[in-house]
Amino acid sequence: MLNVDVVGNKRRKRCGRVFRFKNFGEQGYPVMFNGSSFRENVNVLLEYANLESNINMGMPMWSFQLELHHHPPLHVLLFVIEESIEAAMNRHCNHCQYVGWGNHLICNKKYHFLLPSKEALSSCTTCENCCDSIGTMNNGKSKLIELEGHMMHGVFHSNGFGHLLCVNGLEMGSNLGGNQIMEFWNRLCNGLQARKVSLNDTSQKRGMELRLVNGIAYSEPWFGRWGYKFGRGCFGVTQSMYQKAIEAIRSMPLYLLTHHIANSSHEIPLIFSRYQTLSDHSLITLGDLFHYMLELKSRLPRDTCIGSYNTNALVETNCRWSPKRIEMATRVIVEALKRTEFRWISRQEVRDAARVYIGDTGLLDFVLKSLGNHVVGNYLVRRSLNPVTKVLEYCLEDISNAYPCHEGLVMSSSNKVKDKYKITRGQLMKDMICLYKYILIDTKPIIGSEFLSAIPLAATIILDTKYLIKDYGEVPLQVELGSEGKFNIYCTILLRNVNNVGHDHEYYLNNEMSMPPYECITLKNCATINDLKLEVERNFREIYWGLRGFVVESNENLMNAKGNEMVFGMIEVGGKLVLEGWHGSDMVEQICERNPNKGIVDCTCGTKEDDGERLVSCDICEIWQHTRCVRIPNDEEVPHIFLCKRCEQEIVLFPSLP
Repeated sequence: MLNVDVVGNKRRKRCGRVFRFKNFGEQGYPVMFNGSSFRENVNVLLEYANLESNINMGMPMWSFQLELHHHPPLHVLLFVIEESIEAAMNRHCNHCQYVGWGNHLICNKKYHFLLPSKEALSSCTTCENCCDSIGTMNNGKSKLIELEGHMMHGVFHSNGFGHLLCVNGLEMGSNLGGNQIMEFWNRLCNGLQARKVSLNDTSQKRGMELRLVNGIAYSEPWFGRWGYKFGRGCFGVTQSMYQKAIEAIRSMPLYLLTHHIANSSHEIPLIFSRYQTLSDHSLITLGDLFHYMLELKSRLPRDTCIGSYNTNALVETNCRWSPKRIEMATRVIVEALKRTEFRWISRQEVRDAARVYIGDTGLLDFVLKSLGNHVVGNYLVRRSLNPVTKVLEYCLEDISNAYPCHEGLVMSSSNKVKDKYKITRGQLMKDMICLYKYILIDTKPIIGSEFLSAIPLAATIILDTKYLIKDYGEVPLQVELGSEGKFNIYCTILLRNVNNVGHDHEYYLNNEMSMPPYECITLKNCATINDLKLEVERNFREIYWGLRGFVVESNENLMNAKGNEMVFGMIEVGGKLVLEGWHGSDMVEQICERNPNKGIVDCTCGTKEDDGERLVSCDICEIWQHTRCVRIPNDEEVPHIFLCKRCEQEIVLFPSLP
């Protein structure tokens, strides 16, 4: 019976080592990950795990107990479940298909790494047969695998390619933050020597898509800080389109946005002013603003706030003018800006209007230089560089409705200014949601502002870029294995169908399937070419489900080599070889991750493969297209009879019968 403590803050009743969560997966903790392949490192790691016994489900499962805190004690469980493809109802991996790995060979095994939530464990242990239900098989899978809401769920194929399926942090009730989970996952991938890992980025914060918010702020998604980059776009989005969309929104000048949006949303200019006042640096573009807001949010404790500072400099700076003269010049400038009816005017225009009353141009220059983005009475004096003319411009904004009225022209007390213009973490999130909604998502078209129409288009392109990939690189070459008299070489294979045996160069490459990655082959120093072939056959049969009958026929690098010749007399130690052979099946598409039964995808957006988005099939030609591309809303069901545009046109042109 599986003994699982679902409380989460006590040690498990069974015996077993407890590992520190913050170090787990590092080199030497709990093991030295010195294997030459992903499979070797997994096997070494599982030697330190608790084998969960009495589970008659056909899926071996191990667990690690990980300590989050010692005082007070808090633990989580890491489960590792080995899934055999032979017993699976569907051998094809949808995640590989969606991310563009459909031409990869199907592997014999998958390894699921799970940090289950308390709720997930409770749903298993409270149903019938108690803890044994965790091992219940459903369509060839463990119930624990199929449950949703895990803190983390990642899966690896036995060739080292993997998928991070979910990450749920504190907002979802987890004991761990999203950053902690990602650091843990990254350590696992590095230690196990994963090759490439994909993920579907659907992360959100308060209803905002983080791939859009972080893309604008940092030019990369939230997962980009751990090395995840553009993998594959949906709806025909390419990497070039994605990069151009990011740059287009990031470079939007706040000045132009204020000019075009002020009439439709009075909150937006006020939000711009708020953070331009708080920032020590100029916030020129939308990318600058989002970057500053996210950086500010990371520094703000949840229950405290910060206020604008240095707004007191007008009357406290040591200079040759008295506070009274500075106050008089400030009043004149503010009155001049009032007469413009809150429009943006150039610095020179402000200066010229003020000179009618104050002849000291040095005083005016000093005040204009110091006054930008400062609160004066019930007004905020805003200053910005016009991105078109490259000229400084000033504008007055009435903030009396947004903040309590204070008497006096210039705030001489920094505490008063902070009380008047301060921000909390909650207010910052509210402001960001407002910007997200009215600028990025629900941008209202305005006549004469064509550039605003580019924002929703660029935002859609960014949101359609969900599939990210991290390339962990090839495993470092290990040439010699100590004093055991064994050496390593690296081999891959070219395949051909059994029906093509005897025909030259009729190999499956690039079209139906890709060449498998190089695998480390360990041989004795006296090994022969025949030994090499046998070892390659054994390794690739062990990894790939479709190569159970794989037979090596020839060596592309050593065409004239004989079977009894010594390997290391002809091949350099640590070198790479390509061997040719056949896999014994007449249907190559059945051994690849791409499911041949899903039909042909040929959408108007340019998509040629299933990308995980909703599709509809034409009832005549049976070609699949995106429902969005054929204008079927997501909240509507697919019609019972659907004809694509091409088939509709052919029917119209079809001659009528007499």
